[in-house]
Amino acid sequence: MTATAFTWDYVHYDPAEERLRESLCTLGNGYFATRGALPECTADDVHYPGTYVAGCYNRLTSTVAGGEVGHVENEDMVNLPNWLPLSFRAGGGDWLTPDTAPVPEHRQTLHLDSGVLERNTRFALGGGLVLTVRQLRVVHMADPHLAALRTEFTVAGAGTDLEVVAALDGDVTNSGVPRYRDLAGRHLTHVHTGDAGDGIVWLRCRTRTSDIRIGMAARTSAGTPVTPGRQHLRATQRVTLRLEPGRTATVDKVVALHTSRDPAISDPLQAAVDRVTDAPGFDELLAGHRTAWGLLWRRARLEVPGEAGAILRLHLFHVLQTLSPHTADLDVGVPARGLHGEAYRGHVFWDELFVLPYLNLHFPEVSRALLHYRHRRLERARASARAIGRRGALYPWQSGSDGREETQQLHLNPRSGRWLPDHSHLQHHVGSAIAYNVWQYCEASGDAEFLHTKGAETLLQIARFWADSATWDERLGRHRIRGVVGPDEYHEAYPGATEPGLDDNAYTNVTASWVLTRALDTVNSLPEPRRRELAERTELDGGELERWEEISRTLHVPFHEGVISQFEGYGDLAELDWAGYRERYGDIRRLDRILEAENDSVNNYRASKQADVLMLGYLFSPAELRALLGRLGHDLDDDTWRRTVDHYLARTSHGSTLSGLVHGWVLARARRAEAWAFCQEALRGDVADLQGGTTGEGIHLGAMGGTLDLIQRCLTGLETRAGALWLDPVPLPELSSYGFSIRYQGHWGVRFRLEHGHLEIAVPASDLPPIDVRLPDRAVQIQPGDTSRLVLPG
Repeated sequence: MTATAFTWDYVHYDPAEERLRESLCTLGNGYFATRGALPECTADDVHYPGTYVAGCYNRLTSTVAGGEVGHVENEDMVNLPNWLPLSFRAGGGDWLTPDTAPVPEHRQTLHLDSGVLERNTRFALGGGLVLTVRQLRVVHMADPHLAALRTEFTVAGAGTDLEVVAALDGDVTNSGVPRYRDLAGRHLTHVHTGDAGDGIVWLRCRTRTSDIRIGMAARTSAGTPVTPGRQHLRATQRVTLRLEPGRTATVDKVVALHTSRDPAISDPLQAAVDRVTDAPGFDELLAGHRTAWGLLWRRARLEVPGEAGAILRLHLFHVLQTLSPHTADLDVGVPARGLHGEAYRGHVFWDELFVLPYLNLHFPEVSRALLHYRHRRLERARASARAIGRRGALYPWQSGSDGREETQQLHLNPRSGRWLPDHSHLQHHVGSAIAYNVWQYCEASGDAEFLHTKGAETLLQIARFWADSATWDERLGRHRIRGVVGPDEYHEAYPGATEPGLDDNAYTNVTASWVLTRALDTVNSLPEPRRRELAERTELDGGELERWEEISRTLHVPFHEGVISQFEGYGDLAELDWAGYRERYGDIRRLDRILEAENDSVNNYRASKQADVLMLGYLFSPAELRALLGRLGHDLDDDTWRRTVDHYLARTSHGSTLSGLVHGWVLARARRAEAWAFCQEALRGDVADLQGGTTGEGIHLGAMGGTLDLIQRCLTGLETRAGALWLDPVPLPELSSYGFSIRYQGHWGVRFRLEHGHLEIAVPASDLPPIDVRLPDRAVQIQPGDTSRLVLPG
């Protein structure tokens, strides 16, 4: 693989790397995405074509371990009919793929600037005959329901007849994740195909339980008659081309996709047929697609040199393909693995915590839509809280279509082959992440209307849940939150305990205090008529607000050995022989699986999968974190925080792509010299597949979005609060020069450039008020149309 500023080149065909390439070469537009599989290849152990529409889920029940363990119900993002298939063979021979014929040359190039996947392959057919295949693929960024594939065939050595079959394939399942394959995965039913005439064929089907109807139509043109046909669950179009040396024959395939979730349509099949009928030719489609991508790159301008810059632009490309401006019109959340594969079943976790801070300052309309997804499921979250006897809103750790808890009850340890109880639904801190995103969005966008309505309602109910979860401990003289799981995820229970859950997870308690404080601030800042309306609707009274104030100051934060404890009792756990385990196993990122396979448990040890306590240093600036701990009665001095960072760094296995990101972020502020190694791990997590085969099942969107925010907010110290931009740059030696632009409270294209101790900020001309900028040693006001050049302290 080689990378330039805006291209990623994969040279040679390597079956072992194909799944990874398919994920990283996925094309999408926010509405749907298609993996970068070769069109002539079907799903098998090497290839996995997959097409996914945002928010299209279906629920199935599976028998686990032959019924010995029981039954499990899972909701999955559905692998939709495959629109890619385009098979070809010369002279009546075998159908050609890189697996069935010699390929002396093969190259796939992902063009980031234009959102085009280019493929060039030479097939050696024997007798001196060589067939060159060039393809250009787009999933249209201007029209989110269209995709197109151009295939150019050129022969050398002698003339030949080439048979080409294009298809829409409805015989697909969700089988892209090996550990899920024993579970039910056939989500589509009632597959029908037909011919609409004028070179157009169609396929319709529906999901089994969610009853989402899918309509797909394809128009194939080749400058010669195309014959429609039908096979089992497939609509086909067949054409025979006469190839002569030196002359290129072209086949264009344009596809339209609709589902019954789409607005402003009647029937998804008719909508797809109409759209593909009206679609222009490939050249015009490509031009419109490139224009749309050019506009996106202008809004998401990013200037970072070298390898880091190339990876960051790839990350940005995949974020924009998953969460584009089209997302603003959809009822969807942030899928943890993008629209790139089936890992995590397409569920929504807390990854928006790492993605929205970037989107807030570039595509705030997308952030707002993603927060609407949470608000629409507020009543379901309130029902979940009532189910465990509490008030307020308990958001699920894993969410899908309707906001119920989608976390699996059982998970498989592939090392031991055992199915084990899964208690990760106790990660109630996801509610704090949603509240944080509401607050950050409103601070960055200045969207008072959202804060005063849906934002306030969401904050209030999450705060109410935390207040109702807190119990008073006379001995400690503190409120406590018991029976939860923190971001670490390894620790789900105390050693030998029969019930899951931990007490006083520090991250949970500190963020709960923050939520209560922000909810109080929000209620107090509301216009009086809106405050009265909200209070009446939610039965909020002064006594409840007083309780919030008290709890926000008295939640227990445990300490041991002079550092913040991950949870109460953490200091009593045994130390792990880290060197011994690394020597025995090499890669110990999934230490939990290793220990369980040894009939041990990670619950017994001071060992973390990823940042837990240190997540506090990711969310909050040093000054804000000190103030938060001060509100809770603790003096968090620099030495205490440094000891805390050292303690957990030495006891973390980094079993998540988010781990390197968070540790790099924290170290950029605490110990700059060590930060870059973790930043590099965050950058390389997916492109190098550091988690050992997981990227082929889907990218890690949170880590990708977080690396963008590392440049945008961490290295600049950028905060949006109190109506100003706060900056406290910490340039790393390895990345001392970079630039980007943001959208801030109505100002489009505010440019930042940091280079060799100088910071330049340019505000485009407009009739908006000036931007207030605060640095540690000064405050400046920049008028629209002006550029400020600042010398940073040494």
